[in-house]
Amino acid sequence: MIIIFDLDGTLINTISDLGQACNHALAACGFPTHKIEDYPRLVGNGVNKLIERALPEEYRNEETVLRVREYFIPYYDEHNCDFTRPYDGIDELLKTLKEQGHFLAVASNKYQAATEKIVAQLFPGIFDVVLGERVGVERKPHPQIVYDILSTLNSKLSTLNCLYIGDSLVDAETARAAGATLVLCTWGFGTREQLEGAKPDYLVDHPLEVLRSLGV
Repeated sequence: MIIIFDLDGTLINTISDLGQACNHALAACGFPTHKIEDYPRLVGNGVNKLIERALPEEYRNEETVLRVREYFIPYYDEHNCDFTRPYDGIDELLKTLKEQGHFLAVASNKYQAATEKIVAQLFPGIFDVVLGERVGVERKPHPQIVYDILSTLNSKLSTLNCLYIGDSLVDAETARAAGATLVLCTWGFGTREQLEGAKPDYLVDHPLEVLRSLGV
């Protein structure tokens, strides 16, 4: 089976590093910053959308977002693993899935360079495909990233043999659009109420509960 994981809020807790980078960029451009605990509600749709949501409403335009991004990217590239760590139980889950012979992939709205760097540092040799935000490719919830993963694997399996694991409504929409089995996890950035409302095939409270969806 092909098992696709969202990254932020599913495999790893990135809030501190994302918040620090965004606050650095906002301050550099003269804008007010946010408490780190406010950032879970701002993330989920890529860096540009994070910056847009973090800006004062009257400055939420493309020109300002790109100006703030110029400070965000180099800072985040240098500091994206300062505090970012896998959630408890993730390493054990990945080890088990790998031993069972599943194809493992990452599908993230984080830009490609950062996605690759973080996955290589925290999960060396684990994932068969790692895809993030790429120029000219629709971001999630568009299902293109799922199709690209299948294509990269040259797999004869369809999305009917694909398990998609995420923590947000964006992930729910992505999996549904692709026709994949949806697993939503409660340890990430979405609220239980939101996740239950998305009516996933499985709702899990601990990484090892993912194995239930495989009949293990």
